[in-house]
Amino acid sequence: MSLGIDDKDLEKFILVGDRILLKPRMAQSRTKSGLYLPPNVREKEKVYSGYIVKVGPGYPIPSSGSEDDAWKQNDEAVKYVPLQPKEGDLAIYLQSGGHEIEYKKEKYVIVSQSAVLMVIRDEGLFE
Repeated sequence: MSLGIDDKDLEKFILVGDRILLKPRMAQSRTKSGLYLPPNVREKEKVYSGYIVKVGPGYPIPSSGSEDDAWKQNDEAVKYVPLQPKEGDLAIYLQSGGHEIEYKKEKYVIVSQSAVLMVIRDEGLFE
């Protein structure tokens, strides 16, 4: 399954903190009984699913340096608590916490980790 983003384009995206870039799955256009749903009904759903394209570094950890030495140069690299979702996972998320963007005529959603309700990890998902 192709997500529509080249690897070289993906390197250009830098997500900040606990942000996650998702490619939304297409909503079902029919009910189980076979009735077609109009677009405005599908858009009112509060819970969506999408594939995780890229994740941010996580939550930054404060440095352990002494505050008395604030004037000194701090060469210590920033450390992060990593996020639980990984690239390629299927995420169930709340749309109210997301921001929709369009890149090369493809729609994507940026959400924080707190908007993700559940992650389905399947190693063979894109094969």
